[in-house]
Amino acid sequence: MKKILVANRGEIALRIMRSAREMGIKTVAVFSEADRNALHVRYADEAVCIGPAPSSQSYLVGDNIIKACKATDADGIHPGYGFLSENAAFARQVKEAGLILIGPSPEAMEIMGNKLSAKAAALKYDIPMVPGTEEAIHDIPLAQKRALEIGFPILIKAAAGGGGKGMRIVERAEDFIEQMDLAVSEATSAFGDGSVFIERYVSSPRHIEIQVIGDNHGNIVHLFERDCSVQRRHQKVVEEAPSSVLSPELRQRMGQSAVDAARSCNYTGAGTVEFILDENLDFFFLEMNTRLQVEHPVTEMITGIDLVKEQIRIARGEKLSFRQEDLEINGHAIEVRVYAEDPANNFLPDIGTLQTYKAPQGPGVRVDDGFEQGMEIPIYYDPMIAKLITHGKDRTEAIERMIRAIDEYTITGIQTTLAFGKYVMQHPAFVSGDFDTHFASKYFTPDNLRSVDEEEAMIAAIIAAISMSTKSGSDKVPIELNSASTWKKNRKEY
Repeated sequence: MKKILVANRGEIALRIMRSAREMGIKTVAVFSEADRNALHVRYADEAVCIGPAPSSQSYLVGDNIIKACKATDADGIHPGYGFLSENAAFARQVKEAGLILIGPSPEAMEIMGNKLSAKAAALKYDIPMVPGTEEAIHDIPLAQKRALEIGFPILIKAAAGGGGKGMRIVERAEDFIEQMDLAVSEATSAFGDGSVFIERYVSSPRHIEIQVIGDNHGNIVHLFERDCSVQRRHQKVVEEAPSSVLSPELRQRMGQSAVDAARSCNYTGAGTVEFILDENLDFFFLEMNTRLQVEHPVTEMITGIDLVKEQIRIARGEKLSFRQEDLEINGHAIEVRVYAEDPANNFLPDIGTLQTYKAPQGPGVRVDDGFEQGMEIPIYYDPMIAKLITHGKDRTEAIERMIRAIDEYTITGIQTTLAFGKYVMQHPAFVSGDFDTHFASKYFTPDNLRSVDEEEAMIAAIIAAISMSTKSGSDKVPIELNSASTWKKNRKEY
């Protein structure tokens, strides 16, 4: 494999290209008209425009990607994550075109792409499941009876879903039919498939996922876990590896279950098996993502394994370069996703121009990004600007480095989730490790950040006033500044 087309954009496209370049492999970027000046386009050896700005007319058009691949004589396609990365039809299209997809087989994507077929595959290996239905619900009265047997609250989930869409928590039996109708309608709208099933609702879960990787020679290993419990709108914002609550014995059992899940669909390449962990530290299979995850860097930091390079080697037919017993956890890593969103306004997207953009540096800090100062954040795509990752000898050092890195990260022109990330790092629940997927709803309100913003504005005003007074030759500081200085000393930290 001498040339790879990266069928993605932004930070993940750049991240893949850098590993390919280290391997001596040339890269081809594809881009929409909105991304003509993007960093990944400039970094690649070649670049091809594949359509207008909307992803439905560019990054999601498989035919255009394959045409670009053939026009540039690329040997294979790396889909990254999102877009077509878990699309079995596209995977078949690539194979039929005589090209190599750097990812799992279409069959594995199909099995694990539907939550019900994924559960059926995992059950072959007796992997623990949350009590619920094993098939799509068609008989509502029968489903209501099953819900009563499971016990409320229950969770209605879309079989083809993700990102919290088509998902409803039902607290009372009398609300079941109404919530079922809403879940089916939302699933149909979002995925074109209204199939839903029900599970017991785990009220205080941790979201634990296990990184797995397998070759074409029957070798499958796991690379330990990531804790992705800090979320907003059922989507991850902070991830860490390893988890602060897993014992070595529990880690081994969950790792083996993840390997078994991968084996159940003859999985090849990098993938992630997701579990929920309840308050009793019992774990249950949730789903499998048949691609590279956004949060894969924390696994790379604690294992020293470049997952993209391994994906490429596996696609070339090579065996895994390591065995399970070769792997060990080195320190602790944390990732904060930097979104162009306003946490003080319900995390709504905040699109604009990066007037200032300066990424942090120093020991144990990694930034995967796809933007630079002066660039605009397009309205057409996911609002993630970057991933900020820190690594330390232990969890405490990783947290301390993250706080320092967030303080050094300078972004103006738009609102970002950096302040929320710092709030998480400093919150006693996170520091102690005693938190679950409800962290944001339990502890965070916009007032938390507004208080910090007001303090920072006051400090800026103090500095400006002192500067003005120095320039005017006065050595007196106004009384109000002395008062504010006392206020600053006694201020609360959030």
